[in-house]
Amino acid sequence: MTLEPPSPASMRRDYTARGAFLETDLAADWRTQFEAWFTDATGYGLPEPNAMIVSTATPEGRPSARTVLLKEYDERGFVFFTNYDSRKGSELTANPYASLVFPWFPMQRQVLVTGAVERVSRTETEEYFASRPRGSQLGAWASPQSSVVPDRATLDAGLAAVEQRFGAGAVPPPEHWGGFLVVPETVEFWQGRSSRLHDRLRFRRTGNRSWVVERLAP
Repeated sequence: MTLEPPSPASMRRDYTARGAFLETDLAADWRTQFEAWFTDATGYGLPEPNAMIVSTATPEGRPSARTVLLKEYDERGFVFFTNYDSRKGSELTANPYASLVFPWFPMQRQVLVTGAVERVSRTETEEYFASRPRGSQLGAWASPQSSVVPDRATLDAGLAAVEQRFGAGAVPPPEHWGGFLVVPETVEFWQGRSSRLHDRLRFRRTGNRSWVVERLAP
């Protein structure tokens, strides 16, 4: 029996689980509010609450997006690590701005971030790289991320060569691998509400480096 494909237009869900999210519910700053929601997402049991969609663009404005894991956040902003020669790395080098989306759909919440991007220090990269599983360290050397390769065997051969190169010794981070810091200009906290009248509260940095809170229409 052949099943009829589902109709995306018919997939409606009314968001009623969480109730109101008002200005009086907001923390005094975006970092404290993010920490509270990130803690909620972790306690909720989401599989990877630190997964975020990172969107970049070429200098010509052609966008691309992918899912990346957040590795650190503090008063500076949001940090992730990658191959600097990858597509996102090359685009961020040429056009150092990005947006992030934390899609916590089971909780009927999202966090959306926009801002300029800069590389973290080499020391910060080295400290994080040392904490990675050895397989991930070797993979950073073996994979020419985002490049076209002829087949899987090429990747496997590259990994074998790296394993032979480093043996049982320490694996340092490659020069082409490191962290990016997204310095927020806006941080929006989105919570679903009934009848699509969602609550959207945004911290926005002004020209004098202070922050204002704005409510956005859903």
